[in-house]
Amino acid sequence: MKESTRNSVEGADLRDRIIRSLRAQGFRVRNGAILPPKELSKERIRELHKTAVEYRIERARDGLFRVEGDLLRHIASGPEVDPSRMSPRLVEVLPESEEELLFRYAALHWSIPVSSGYGRRLRFLVVDDSNGKLVGLIGLGDPVYSLGPRDEWIGWTPSDRKKRLGHVMDAFVLGAVPPYSFLLCGKLVAMLAASDTVRNAFKRKYGGTRSVIRRKLHDGRLALVTTASALGRSSVYNRLRFGGRLLYQSVGFTKGSGEFHFSNGLYSAITEFAEKHCEPTAKQERWGTGFRNRREVIKKCLPALGLSSDWVYHGIEREIFVVPLARNAREFLQGQHTRLLWHRQTEAQLFEYFRDRWMLPRASWDDSFKSWCKDEWAIWSKKENGRG
Repeated sequence: MKESTRNSVEGADLRDRIIRSLRAQGFRVRNGAILPPKELSKERIRELHKTAVEYRIERARDGLFRVEGDLLRHIASGPEVDPSRMSPRLVEVLPESEEELLFRYAALHWSIPVSSGYGRRLRFLVVDDSNGKLVGLIGLGDPVYSLGPRDEWIGWTPSDRKKRLGHVMDAFVLGAVPPYSFLLCGKLVAMLAASDTVRNAFKRKYGGTRSVIRRKLHDGRLALVTTASALGRSSVYNRLRFGGRLLYQSVGFTKGSGEFHFSNGLYSAITEFAEKHCEPTAKQERWGTGFRNRREVIKKCLPALGLSSDWVYHGIEREIFVVPLARNAREFLQGQHTRLLWHRQTEAQLFEYFRDRWMLPRASWDDSFKSWCKDEWAIWSKKENGRG
């Protein structure tokens, strides 16, 4: 078979696989465009992500299946949780540690596929010292370069953004695990992402490092954390306060773009095709060779297959939140101020406020957390034992 014919057959096969996959996930393919389901309830959004989540779980099996029993020992059953004795603490996750395995395993239970984060990364476990069990996860990574709602809220010019984006991190995973999630501890984990501990860990890890492109030393000041709701409008971040101050400020919604709908086993085939038939966008030599990121791979591949690059727009909008870590974070990021006036907020202070405002009142009338059994969280062993 001639090379051109082989490439044509390969492209047609991949094109058909992509279309079938999108339809199987629940997307509608109409007149060369993809459209989400007409009714986008939170449950329907979960269903759209289900295939990608299942694919990530299958890929993680080899590395985590054998240690699942050990990892489940870090998950509490309801009777092991006493709200009146709870004592949360942030534990930084280091590479190739047991904490990293637990972070990866817990993240597999999220209802949308959890990214590994981009570029710089800070990851934390929230642990209850009263029983040694996992409360939740915090994962921070480099933010996307251009994000309309964030950039408009800050008031950035392109030049300002280029100079100061290094003072921003994005929370790519943020939430509580059961049974703590029944006690509204998703709010606690979100609050702890704004703590002095996280800000100081960023300074310790990245202060004095040099950026890849501009070769400029970073001073280690983290001024802003951003995040996006997983399932449309957020019920966790909205109206989340510490005292009289709103911690998470809603600044708008994304345009509904991303790559999750190509992350269900097709991405490796898309990458292989793009590497053979597409040219990476011109870029700085210091970035290295090849494509810059997953978005570029997909946007290059789709037109080569006769599909629109607009298929990265899946139509699932996410609410964007900004978390200023200083009173003048916006002015600093605009370049108007050189000194940051920090919000001082320790882990203990944040927990005390959360405990009295949300957790203890919830525990007083809802004891459903007590019936949770950690065995319900098993992924592979549950199926192996015929309980899945």
